[in-house]
Formats: sequence, C-alpha cells, structure tokens
Amino acid sequence: MFVSAIAFAEGTSKVQQIVEAFSQAIENGEWAPGSKLPSVRELTETLGVSKFTLNEALDRLRGRSLLTSSQGRGYFVSMDRLRPTTANWADLLPQDLLSVLRRPLASAFGDLRPGGGHLPEAWLDSDAIRQTLRSVVRAPSLRIAGLGTPAGLLPLRQALQQKLHGEGLSVSVDQIITTPNTVQGLDMLMRLLARPGDSVLLDTPCYFNFHANLALHGVKVVTVQRRPDGFDFDALEQLLAEHRPSLYLTTSVLHNPTGHSFSPGQAFRLLQLTQRYHCHIVEDDLYGDLHPNPPPRLAALAGLDQVTYLSGFSKILSANARVSFVVAAPQLAANLTNMKLMSGGVTSELFEQLVYRMLSEGSYAKHRKRMVQRLMETGGRVEQWLKRCGCELPMGYEGGMFIWARLPPGINGEVLAQAALKQGMVLAPGALFGYDPAHRDSMRFNVAHSDEPQVRELFEALLRAASLGSRGH
Repeated sequence: MFVSAIAFAEGTSKVQQIVEAFSQAIENGEWAPGSKLPSVRELTETLGVSKFTLNEALDRLRGRSLLTSSQGRGYFVSMDRLRPTTANWADLLPQDLLSVLRRPLASAFGDLRPGGGHLPEAWLDSDAIRQTLRSVVRAPSLRIAGLGTPAGLLPLRQALQQKLHGEGLSVSVDQIITTPNTVQGLDMLMRLLARPGDSVLLDTPCYFNFHANLALHGVKVVTVQRRPDGFDFDALEQLLAEHRPSLYLTTSVLHNPTGHSFSPGQAFRLLQLTQRYHCHIVEDDLYGDLHPNPPPRLAALAGLDQVTYLSGFSKILSANARVSFVVAAPQLAANLTNMKLMSGGVTSELFEQLVYRMLSEGSYAKHRKRMVQRLMETGGRVEQWLKRCGCELPMGYEGGMFIWARLPPGINGEVLAQAALKQGMVLAPGALFGYDPAHRDSMRFNVAHSDEPQVRELFEALLRAASLGSRGH
C-alpha cells in the first residue's frame, strides 16, 4: 500500500488531518479492505510526525471501525464496509493535549478518578436525597406548571440567610439570589461587573473553568501566585497598581486546586490592598463547608460593598441536583435577579425545594459533618502515600477534597496524566490550572478518590515508568 505525504494546514491539529486523509482514502476505495498499512516507523517518516501523533490518529480510526490492528502484525483496513455517518463529537473539539486531558475531568470516564472534582457517589447521602425528592414531589407546594421565583424560592433563601448568619455574614433575604450552578452565577456576575478589556485578577494555580469563562467575556486576565503564606503582598500590590484590575476572583477557604485557606491575617492584608486599589472581590466559596474549622470568609470580614459571595451545594449534596446562590449588595442583587429573567436563568424549584428541606430538616448538617470527618481521615492516609512516592506537599493538608502535590524531580505531570488516561485513570496535572511552567511538575489529587489501593499501585507504577524514561533520555 502507498501512503502519500500530507500537506498539513495551519489551524487544525495534525492528528485530525491524518484521520481525515486516511478516512477519505478508505471511503474512496483507494485502500482496499484488508490491506496492510506501512509500519508505524515508515508512516512517521513519510508524514513527518511524532509517534504519539500517529498513534493518536490510528486509535481514532480504529474507534471509527475503519482500521483494525493485530499485535505484532500492524494495522489493516477494516473488512467491514459499513461506515459511521456522523463524526464523533469529541473529534470536533480542540485536540491539544490539555484539552484532551481536561475533558475526562468533566465526564464519567475512567474507573479510577484521583484527579476528579467531585466526591464518589458512595460518599453521598443518596438515600436521604431520594427520600427528600419523593417528599418534595408529593408536596402540593411544588408548582409543577409554573416558573420558579426569579430571586429564588423564598423559604430556601430564608434558610440560607440563617446559615450565612451562623458564618458571620448577616444580610437581608433580598440580597440572596439563587442560581442553577456557581459557573452560571459567575457568568452573570461577570456580565454585570466587568466589560471587555477590563483586567481581572486570578490566582495561579486556579480552577481551570475560571480562565475559560473569563475568556468568553473578553477581559484581560492577570495572575498572582497563590502560596502557603497567601501571597507575596509586595508583588500583589505592584500588580494592582500596574494593571488596576476591576475584579479579583478567588476562593478564600479550601482553594481549588491547592486546598489553601487564607488565615485571618492574610485575609486582612488582602482586603486592605484590594480596597486601596478599588478592586472588587468575587469570593467563590464552593468548598468552605468541607473545612473542619473554617476561617472567616472575606465577605464576612469586609462586607458586600467590597466582596460579592458565591456558593452552592454541588460538591456535598449532588452534582446532578445543583443549586447555588449569590450574596450581593442590594443593587447588584436586584440587577442579578433581572438578568436571571432576561437570560432564562431561573433556578429549578424542584431542586430548590430539595436543598431547602435538607437544610431546614437537618440532614444537610449531619451529612456535612460526616463528610468533613471522613475527608480528614482519608486525607491523612493519602498524604502519607504521596510522600512515600516522593511527592512534596507545599501546602500541607488542612481538610477538604484536594491535595496539591509536587511530583518527584524530572516527572512531567502532563505526560504522566496522558499515560494514566490510557489505563483508565484520570489525573489532574498542574498545567490544567494555570499557564505558569512551574505547575508542570505538580498535580491535584482528590483525596476521596485517591484512598484506593488500585490508585496508589497504578500511580507508583506510572512514576517508575516515567522515571526510567527520563533517565533513558
């Protein structure tokens, strides 16, 4: 069989272009069914691509049933003439390595998920959620035909008002607005608080969706290094003075991905500086309820003129029954309610009723207490085995879902995650959480998914293989 060179075009991945060229040759009958492709070495030389790029393309062609392979014999054109009529949706998405690694984090891929962002279903109080849902559905107070209340179900907002008061944040119920999830809440806040071209400050590392969401709003992202001591506050002040960001988006308690929480002293210094340079803070507090003894939130320390507060229940209750909420100054809360109406963002009253009942009847508080205790016990064990593997934990573990680890010297997190993915394990390399090259040797671990012998054994095997490979080069 003759395979001709491909004139690769800019703007499309080489993997995708190889897949398209080979698919066309098969569909057009240029390559007969059952015919053998040249060897991988010959193909990489002919096409001028790496072995990794070629193997990725060949794997996709096998997934489309256009090629078959045999151990030790090579690749063959499939004898089956039936072809899929539509493209695989994943093939239409960005194919760079970080995009490929990011997608399994947001899906159910893989039996082993130490890089995942949620608790295992076995950890959740599924029985209580199902029982409460049945009760809500039977209740005459659930409006089946009507829309939800624009600002959110009043009993839920009253329950949230009581919860916030216990955390040191006393607000009017009218300042609490529910949203379907925290990302949509952030998206609406960005529309109200920022304009294209504005500078917005982010931590580095930070949750990767922050970068993706801010890019949609056309703002300029400025990053500040998140450290165990909070920040280099001199460097932070220099950034504030030079770029004059209008907003700072951060997580003060159990930051994703590092697990770091601002101490009261760090928070006070941060609030001083951002106030001096008129930088409003959006505080994402999605993980705070998992802290065994949480420090004061920024919103409680500074008030809602300086800080807008955002939180939700997807991490503790259920990712499939999401209800989040924003707590804001009165005018911003009113504007947010109006935007919910204009954008169709009214929250599902079914899920609002579910969360309200779990808060008011005490099942949420009991479940939260169990989760905090279980995470602390599990986190201690995961800490120990990571250290035995040669990882360094710059932040230490103080509770919550995540441990941020620096890999042993010479290990690249992206390469390690790529190798793990091929064996059904989802890892979260540091490069996903920021563009700083210093993150390439780091990795985020979800302690609830990492306390498994299979995870530890496979991770250790991958480290050994990566170490041998780096020495071989």
